[in-house]
Amino acid sequence: MAIKAIEAVYPPGPAHFVGDGFRVHNFIPSRHGLDMHRMTPFIMMDYGAKFHFPPSDSLKGVGVHPHRGFETVTIAYKGRVAHHDSAGGGGIIGEGDVQWMTAASGVLHKEYHEESFSKTGGDFQMVQLWVNLPAKDKMSAPKYQAIENASIPKVPVENGYVEVIAGEFQGTKGKASTFTPVHLFNAHLQSGAKAEFSFPAAYNTCLIVVEGEIRINDADELVPVDHFVLFENEGETIHIEATEHSKILILSGEPIREPIASHGPFVMNTRQEIMQAFHDFEAGKFGTLN
Repeated sequence: MAIKAIEAVYPPGPAHFVGDGFRVHNFIPSRHGLDMHRMTPFIMMDYGAKFHFPPSDSLKGVGVHPHRGFETVTIAYKGRVAHHDSAGGGGIIGEGDVQWMTAASGVLHKEYHEESFSKTGGDFQMVQLWVNLPAKDKMSAPKYQAIENASIPKVPVENGYVEVIAGEFQGTKGKASTFTPVHLFNAHLQSGAKAEFSFPAAYNTCLIVVEGEIRINDADELVPVDHFVLFENEGETIHIEATEHSKILILSGEPIREPIASHGPFVMNTRQEIMQAFHDFEAGKFGTLN
């Protein structure tokens, strides 16, 4: 199969805080060439690079806020997050765990540093991803998938392994159920390890180096930690070599070729649907959450 070439490599831009607990670099949709239409079904990615929080008696995070029309996926690398939503989902996201929340027709949500982590402080590193829903599913019932790291399939590769969160790798399927085809992997590679990945040419495909440094498709240029790589929509195969111990988040998904209308926490297909979302939120139709 043909090689899927690199389209662009993005260093992390300026960091900003979401609430007072999440220090992030936004890649999707704020960076040039990474807008929602280009990256669909991935319509938002906040990358919280490793950051040390000192001990605190107050719980840092984001208070109650609404979502409609998409799914939020939170991947924990360092630290612990507590969360609750108005559909009854909630719990603790520990290191290596994944929270997959389908907001769909609408939920209220809040997330903050887990109490024991807040009191001791420590390194914090997370990714939050928004995955769009097709029009036929945007008003479906909310649901929640808590995916503990122990339950995530781990496929051995030479000098490493690949965690399959969603989609399929070498015949092994991930735990997460998705509305459209989505592949979501964490590759853990020792120095010198090599791994090969294959995705349909038309899928929107990207990765972020969470730890370490890698070489892609035998290129001379190395991709360092915290950098985001976008691939062209041609070719299928990606070769990755770790030049030091590395962890790589890899995403590939079938585009949802539908209109996108977005405003803040709502992502729908038309402006009228956005206005209806605000109306429903103000009318209390998203439930209650203290």
